Amino acid sequence: MQVKLRKNETVDNLIKRFMRKTKNEKITEEVLKKQYYKKPSVQKREAYFRRLKVLEKIKRKEAQERDD
Repeated sequence: MQVKLRKNETVDNLIKRFMRKTKNEKITEEVLKKQYYKKPSVQKREAYFRRLKVLEKIKRKEAQERDD
């Protein structure tokens, strides 16, 4: 990833732009995630619980809309 200094741009703005780009491309999250090895069974279990959490949130939202 490259970020070039623009005309009349401060170094602080350049760093902010770089950080925004890495955040949008989720590079830092990926690095942190790959910092430690996770067994495939642990990854599946985490994904399962994430899906459950999303489904519960959707159910709550639908129930709230029905009540309104």
